[in-house]
Amino acid sequence: MKKFLLPVLLILPFAIAEEVIAQDLLLLDQAIEIGLENNFGIQIISNNAQIAANNRTLGNAGFLPSISLDGSRSESVEDSRFQTGDTDGVVENLGARSTNTNAGVFLNWTLFDGMQMFINYDTLGELEELGAKEFRFQAENLIGQIIDSYVSVTRIHEQLRVLENSVEVTEERIQIAETMRDLGSGSEYDLLQARTDLNADRAAVLRERRVLKDAKISLNEILALDPDFDFEVTEDIPVNRDLAYEYLYANMLENNVSLQLVQIEQRIAGLEMREIRSERFPEIELSSGYDFNRTEGGGSFFQFNETSGFRIGITARVNIFDGFDTNRRIQNARINLKNSELLLEEEKNRIDASFKRAFENYINSLELVDLEESNLDIAEETLDIALERFRTGTISAIEFREAQRAFLSAESRLIDAKYEAKVAETELLRLSGELGEIAL
Repeated sequence: MKKFLLPVLLILPFAIAEEVIAQDLLLLDQAIEIGLENNFGIQIISNNAQIAANNRTLGNAGFLPSISLDGSRSESVEDSRFQTGDTDGVVENLGARSTNTNAGVFLNWTLFDGMQMFINYDTLGELEELGAKEFRFQAENLIGQIIDSYVSVTRIHEQLRVLENSVEVTEERIQIAETMRDLGSGSEYDLLQARTDLNADRAAVLRERRVLKDAKISLNEILALDPDFDFEVTEDIPVNRDLAYEYLYANMLENNVSLQLVQIEQRIAGLEMREIRSERFPEIELSSGYDFNRTEGGGSFFQFNETSGFRIGITARVNIFDGFDTNRRIQNARINLKNSELLLEEEKNRIDASFKRAFENYINSLELVDLEESNLDIAEETLDIALERFRTGTISAIEFREAQRAFLSAESRLIDAKYEAKVAETELLRLSGELGEIAL
């Protein structure tokens, strides 16, 4: 199997899982390792790739001879009656025992089959390569799925933190409203409105906690872990801002797995046509063997009859006419080869367009992150001013609530922007073949 196909992908994933449980923190690279080892789909595709690697042998391609050893022994008891020409009576032989023993070693070897065995071996090599690439394709998709699920948990976790902070701000607002009411500068209405807003904020926290629990269960399902396994994630969504267009585009042309799969299919289609053409050549087989036969008869003129010997022979056959079936198959194989070439061009065009869209999405996502970070700074400063003015009674509770909502919205938009940027980054790495390097 090619060196980039590693059925044993990762080192001690279960030990890593135990460490995660012990420290209650699941890192992204640990999640990827556990998922690549535990995921059921990736295990199946890895086994299929190993089967394809096992099939690439000289014997399976037809290079090696077949050798068999046969042996048999039979015994019979018979009654016989016969009469010879020089006797008047009938001779009877009742209960005569006879045995027959056969043994032999036989060899059959195809010496020439129109180069078909070489084509078969090349085809098996392509199938091995196909299995390896399909494994990598599945691994890349799984890695992308794990990253998306993990970052989604992080996003929801950060959203929950924002909502919990909003509860704290509302609780502080209630304290201010109570103080203002007691001093006579506030009203019971403002206090009741603040408590209503607090209940609304707490309800939002409860809903977000349920969403977070569902997201963790989904990630555990991908990693083939216990759905009830609880863990913590990193508190921020890291985004790589240094992805270069030229470097990734060159890697895409060389390392994109979808493109490589279509290229392998094209090569297999070419080998299929060569294999059919080889049937027009003669086939030469060598056969050889050693036979031993012994018959022992109790009711015959001979007590035993024994033969043994070595034999060797060469057989040649050539397909002279098969109703033009070979021509038909060659024509169909030529069409299949043309279709594979068209599919390759279609895949190149699709991947090229997908890459350019993904890069534009990546750049736009980074710009959006920068914008939302600026918006958050403004919203945070506005909230601080609003809180101070609310303490002094220069703004109403409604105006303060609006400032609080604006800050909450700014934080949420920034978290969503980072999530979208990470998703765009992951898709860009997958298209360029860089994501699969994690699985090497």
